[in-house]
Amino acid sequence: MNDWQPIPRSLRELLYVFQNGISPDGSTQALVQQRLQSFNEIHDYNSYLVYILTVMQNEDVYTRVIAGLTLKNNIRSHFNAIPLYVLEHVKMCCTISLQSPEPDEGVRKAIGSVITALVTRGQVHNWPEILEILINQLDSPNYIAVQMAWDCLSKICEDAAIDLDQEINGVRPLSYMIPKFIKFFYHYDTKLRVQAIGATGQFVLLRSQSLMTHIEEYLTALFANAEDKSPEIRVEVCRSLVMVLEARPDKLEPSLDSVVKYMISSTANSNELVALEACDFWLQFTNVEIFKKRLLPYLPDLVPILLSKMVYSESDLMMLDGDEDDFNVADNECDIAPRSYRHKTIVQTKKKEDDNDEDDDDHGDGNQYLDDETDKHQDTDEEEEDEGDFDDDEFYSEWTLRKCSAATLDRLAVTYKADLVNVLLPVVNRNLANADWKERECGILALGAVAEGGIETIAPHLPGLIPFLIQCLNDPKPLVRSITCWAIGRFSEWCVNQCYTLTGRKDFFEPVLFSLLNRLLDRNKRVQEAACSAFATLEEQAMQELEPYLEYILNVLTTAFRLYQHKNLLVLYDALGTLAESVGTALNQPKCLLVMMPPLIEKWNGLSDQSTDLFPLLECLSSITTALRDGFAPFAEPVFSRCVKLVASHLHETYMASQDPSRFDPPDVEFMVVALDLLSGMVQGLGHLIDPLVASSDPSLLSLLTICIHDPVIEVLQSTYALIGDLAIACFDRIKDGLPLFMPELISQLSPDIEYVSVYNNATWAAGEIAMRWDGIDPFVEPLLERLIPLLSDPQAPDSLQENVIITIGRLGLARPKALSEQPTHFVRPWLRKSINLPENDEKDTAFQGICQLIKVSPQHLIDELPMLLVTISQWENPSPELFGLFGEVIAGYKNMLTPEQWKENWECVGKSYRNKLTERYGSIDQ
Repeated sequence: MNDWQPIPRSLRELLYVFQNGISPDGSTQALVQQRLQSFNEIHDYNSYLVYILTVMQNEDVYTRVIAGLTLKNNIRSHFNAIPLYVLEHVKMCCTISLQSPEPDEGVRKAIGSVITALVTRGQVHNWPEILEILINQLDSPNYIAVQMAWDCLSKICEDAAIDLDQEINGVRPLSYMIPKFIKFFYHYDTKLRVQAIGATGQFVLLRSQSLMTHIEEYLTALFANAEDKSPEIRVEVCRSLVMVLEARPDKLEPSLDSVVKYMISSTANSNELVALEACDFWLQFTNVEIFKKRLLPYLPDLVPILLSKMVYSESDLMMLDGDEDDFNVADNECDIAPRSYRHKTIVQTKKKEDDNDEDDDDHGDGNQYLDDETDKHQDTDEEEEDEGDFDDDEFYSEWTLRKCSAATLDRLAVTYKADLVNVLLPVVNRNLANADWKERECGILALGAVAEGGIETIAPHLPGLIPFLIQCLNDPKPLVRSITCWAIGRFSEWCVNQCYTLTGRKDFFEPVLFSLLNRLLDRNKRVQEAACSAFATLEEQAMQELEPYLEYILNVLTTAFRLYQHKNLLVLYDALGTLAESVGTALNQPKCLLVMMPPLIEKWNGLSDQSTDLFPLLECLSSITTALRDGFAPFAEPVFSRCVKLVASHLHETYMASQDPSRFDPPDVEFMVVALDLLSGMVQGLGHLIDPLVASSDPSLLSLLTICIHDPVIEVLQSTYALIGDLAIACFDRIKDGLPLFMPELISQLSPDIEYVSVYNNATWAAGEIAMRWDGIDPFVEPLLERLIPLLSDPQAPDSLQENVIITIGRLGLARPKALSEQPTHFVRPWLRKSINLPENDEKDTAFQGICQLIKVSPQHLIDELPMLLVTISQWENPSPELFGLFGEVIAGYKNMLTPEQWKENWECVGKSYRNKLTERYGSIDQ
């Protein structure tokens, strides 16, 4: 297409559209965007765009830049639909422009963006020559040409670092790129040095072979820039050192003391960006085990600097609002972050809430200072440490220096414990005694930040600090009151532990409890939010200790329902739900119901089926129904009916969207999930009392579930199987007719190849509940066992899944021991070994009853594992009478079946302490 030329009329039309795009009128802008989208149907549309961008030098710069940005977006969004000859033409035009760079920086950057899009979407190996062109251009005597090359290379390295780190046609591009980049570390021009350091840094965490080959030169060049006066250079140096510390800490070891001193100095830098990058160094430092002790001598220098960076600056305060009584000011809906929903998962054989998409649900979005993992509702199999624990909405959730410094203090306390706290306390005490409220606020923040890691060292000081913090809850400054709420929340466990003495309850627990409740009714929304979050944390720790105060607590919470604006109302739902989870059936008292339920039902009735505020309310109600059990019965019918209709409406809207996507948008799946989960909570709470509601549901709940089990959305399947299992327990006859349809789908989910463990966790659990109750289970027993048994020994299977598998296999043995006896015996050892760690409860009890029934049918199944079986039996503390009897029968059966020599051989393989327990409980069985 070297001879391609635009059709003048088409070119004029396109230019006209771009020129109209300048109009501030919204409707005109919409028409322009619609028209531009329609151009994508023209095969050589992108040739016109590159022509305007690179050839029409007399055209208005704005128009050329818009053409370039449109071209970049087209390449990113429609790359595979653009004809190959057009892409080649675009590449050629951009290459020519590199050789004759534009004087206008905006146009140059637009061309660089197009080149980057071509490289990233088309992959590096399909256009490797552009890299050589750009690298060669770095040697140009023309500064603009060099700058343009660096603009492109910086973007390409940022967007395609992994693709660059490979061999292409026998050559590794980075092998000639990295040395050239390092040379620019010494360039006289600050901007080019910044780009060179930044581009090279993209390959540090990748541990790129090409960079590691030159790592000594890289570090030497990096250190040469360490004392540069330019903040931009210092930012890049600090950022690079943090990455080297993570990727190759050994390379910093020879000069570690100098690096530590440099990063302390940079943390103290007056430029916030420099200080922020340096502060990240300490977070990473604590992860390097071999270096940990090396920081101890520097803590007295580092800690005061961190505290100084945690003090509100004047610019911080200007960006914050709400430093007044604003409780009656309506929220700005744009400031309310979308709320994630915690989906139900069966973990360790009981229902828990789990956020499998890593959508953490803390006590509201409202902890504007710190958001510690230990303060969250989450039950994931593996909790990951996160530098972002300090969740701060002060700066629109940016990772700020204040937040980073506080997080660093937290991490240092976890790592160095008493060493850190002993350095910190004298500095904090000065802050707390300062007349400047900002200094006091910073001291309180620091105390809370080290609460987890330094609690043993701080604990002796808490009898004096807690009354001081309670006093600070009445500070005239809302920001002091709110940070104090958070800090007290961090010391919740200590406060609750004081309940075990009369003076401790009176002097510490009750004052903290009542003071936090008072702050829930604060006239400042920020304080309300922090108090709500702290109180929810206290609830989780206090559990039944809250029972004597329930009526007072509920009166405060329901008063808050009338006081709170939209955003804090969502946090309040969480606090009430947490209360229900903490005290359980203690809420099922007439005086509690009379206070709690009317405002909840009022909110329920006031929300439309399309309001996303249903999410936290449904979640709250789910916790309450589980806690109230039959106490929720008077309120159940309208709630149950609405949930069923929400599910039905979602399924209908999904069907309509699939049939005619041009007319109907797919519905928000969260409405379906939260409705299913509330139904599940009601079934758990009401038990058999749910039966008439299920029987009269309109449309039929059973018919809806037969559709839900085919849903492609993982969260829907997760909640569907949880509900099926709950219904099997509460009103089995209502779902019995649907089981022939449910079971094949349920069995298909029991695969380690499925990405989301939450679904087959719930499916496994539901299968066990069904097996114990259904006389039609026979055709499905063998397919179930074929899926379940391999999961016992699968190293990739999560612990939570294997625990559910243990329970369900045992229950299949209880229901159909003969079918289980026909399975190979290799599953017995992992079943016994893993079952030891399960908590004793009804589910484990029934599972072991099933294994005992298996032994009675086929005792040879466990003959080789008899010593392990005896050890396992001895470790049961409180078996049910049925299981205790079965254990006695099993032991007696094996003793009678084996010869005395065989029995003695097996018996002596059991440890002495276990033998003593067995003899004590089941009589003289050693002979």
